[in-house]
Amino acid sequence: MPEREAPSPAALTELPLFPLGTVLFPGALLPLQLFELRYLQMIGECERQGTGFGVVTLTRGREVHRPGTAAEQFEALGTRVQIERIERPQPGLVMVWCRGVEKFRIEATQQRSDGLWLGRVQSLPPEPAVQVPEDLQHLSAQMHEALTQLSAQPSVVLPWNEAWRLQDCSWLSHRWGELLPLPLQMKYRLFALQEPLMRLELVGDWVAPPEPFTKNPNSPGPKPSANS
Repeated sequence: MPEREAPSPAALTELPLFPLGTVLFPGALLPLQLFELRYLQMIGECERQGTGFGVVTLTRGREVHRPGTAAEQFEALGTRVQIERIERPQPGLVMVWCRGVEKFRIEATQQRSDGLWLGRVQSLPPEPAVQVPEDLQHLSAQMHEALTQLSAQPSVVLPWNEAWRLQDCSWLSHRWGELLPLPLQMKYRLFALQEPLMRLELVGDWVAPPEPFTKNPNSPGPKPSANS
């Protein structure tokens, strides 16, 4: 396999990194409660500059750093987020609602004196638009039903603020990755795939189509009305 070409310095941007024990798919909403000093400072900088940050998946360490514990380690791929809402209910606590925008690859990292991780990252190219094939249409129908139910629940920020692209393999597979109760490593495996059809086919191996309804021939027919 040929080696991946090193990106040019101009293609890299510096991004604050937030290691979490989750996988954030593009388009997904992520509510956060921030109280660590490093993240309070980060969100203040993002707010002043009108920028976002990057969410990466922890492979070692804890979300809340404690003195004497090992430094965090995290996966090489992450998601750039944009901040949609900020609330400060009390001093030292910030509530943030952010949304995944695009995937990136980390080329280098450094840790500031306050513990905040910074990454030199390269954005991954947008995934191609691929139509959902006929044999996976049940994933589109089941996701429509799930999103309809979830969107009816009260929320400070809309869970999905764009048109539901239920016939697009990339968008649909990202929603399945977001909502399926999978182990963290399996979610990251889905996330790291760059071929949207392959990702959706993998989901299709786990999510069976609903069983067609068949009438029991031994069941009684409908009761006649009182006036028949």
